Amino acid sequence: MARLLSLNVGLPKDVSWHGRTVHTGIFKQPVDGPLMVRRLNVDGDGQGDLGGHGGENRAVLVYQRESYEHWHAELGRAFEYGQFGENFTVEGLADTEVHVGDRFRIGEAEFEVTQPRVTCYRVGMRLDEPRMPSLMVAHGRPGFYLRVLTEGEVRAGDEIVRTRVGRHRMSVAAIDALLYLPGRDRESLLKAVDIPALSPGWQGSFRDLLTPPEPEPVGWEGFRPLRVEAVVPESPSITSFHLAGEGLPRALPGQYLTVRVPGGVRSYSLSADSYRISVKRDGVVSNWLHDNVKAGDTLEVAAPRGEFVLEPGNEPVVLLSAGVGITPVLAMLHALQGTDREVWWVHTTRSDDQAFAEEVRELAPNHVLVRLSDRGRLTKTDLVDLPATASAYLCGPNAFMEDMRAALVGLGFDPARIHTELFGARTPINPGLTDAKPVAPHQPSSAGTGPKITFARSGLTAAVRGSESILDLAEACDVPTRWSCRTGVCHTCVTPVLSGTITNDPEPLEPPAPGHALICCARPETDLVLDL
Repeated sequence: MARLLSLNVGLPKDVSWHGRTVHTGIFKQPVDGPLMVRRLNVDGDGQGDLGGHGGENRAVLVYQRESYEHWHAELGRAFEYGQFGENFTVEGLADTEVHVGDRFRIGEAEFEVTQPRVTCYRVGMRLDEPRMPSLMVAHGRPGFYLRVLTEGEVRAGDEIVRTRVGRHRMSVAAIDALLYLPGRDRESLLKAVDIPALSPGWQGSFRDLLTPPEPEPVGWEGFRPLRVEAVVPESPSITSFHLAGEGLPRALPGQYLTVRVPGGVRSYSLSADSYRISVKRDGVVSNWLHDNVKAGDTLEVAAPRGEFVLEPGNEPVVLLSAGVGITPVLAMLHALQGTDREVWWVHTTRSDDQAFAEEVRELAPNHVLVRLSDRGRLTKTDLVDLPATASAYLCGPNAFMEDMRAALVGLGFDPARIHTELFGARTPINPGLTDAKPVAPHQPSSAGTGPKITFARSGLTAAVRGSESILDLAEACDVPTRWSCRTGVCHTCVTPVLSGTITNDPEPLEPPAPGHALICCARPETDLVLDL
């Protein structure tokens, strides 16, 4: 007979972790007496990160006494109920025997199983065992969430009665493994998305696995020399460099090249249907190119990359650019020439720095609007005539892209058809951190003697110190990062490797695609260049 052994609650609080502050509700304590269970919570309980925890589909977290005993034997440590962050510590209800969609009655309340627990870094923080997120998945003991169907009081000692079995009888452990472990099969994925009780986030992840994107073609590994065929001034601050080489693959319109020079590494969009980059003088690498490169020279270049590419289709195309952000949409204009698609091009730039005006006229988009930024900003009013059925491509400063995206959504554009390009650091994902403030990337406080890592988007090269991971070094340098589990489970930190080799410690549960690294696990074997 399954029963509720312990009822555990706790409100979110700030805790210190590795010199930072984490706002978390993982610290739960057993309580006596009955508690009311409501749609979003058990009374007296709360979640710190509502993006990853809580809500109707994750109202109550369940963990088993048998799993406590397993970890006691595995890790040689005793744990107290509630220490894994669960609301209900139960006897029985093993993850291998409970199915997503099962329904249970406990006390006065009724529940439905919605998904396995997502084991982020905070469970490792709570247990002082950083490997815990990976271990819980690898051992098939994640625990699970409940949706509250009927509110009511529950208390420790209540019997747990299964009232319905979920569709397809897919266990919590099987669903967890299907998402996080290799060897998944299509038949199981199809069954998973056919479970109505499964939370929308997990259903979306499985749909993505059913229709994986085509792997991004990589023309060559690392950097190779390309010959500079011509150097052409385009405006007072923008110069184009025409590159050539043997057997170059055709680049997709919108992709970029990464260039390595003595002063550093930087990425530049291809601005035509050939290997042409158009560089604005605005940084160390850009200045070096302007001041030193002439026709006949060679440059070290990584293969074309990037997901900001013109997609096939028949719908209209809207291209919005600001300043040197014209470059990738110019490549798209080249690709659209001669097609039947209606093309709208909207561009804003300073009057003293216009580039490619004649080239755009020759490419002849159906509709052109150029707004000179020193005579007024581009606003939503300028966009009212754009067809909301179009796919839109935006490139420019962050603020420009945020404003234009919001304007297009407000005009009825489908958000899924609004594509943006970002060459600077991506927006960080550091769940739970409350004191993370943007700081310009810098050298770490102590110098390293290991391999050098170049963070291409952040324009920084630093040497590894001891056996630290790439993520450790990035954080020490305030390079913006994305992570959640920190042990190779969730793949949030996956990053393209432009050159160099890595090793992993710990080994991720499922390796990333070739040419990528999970920076929470990865450690450099050689000097690295990362798209980070």
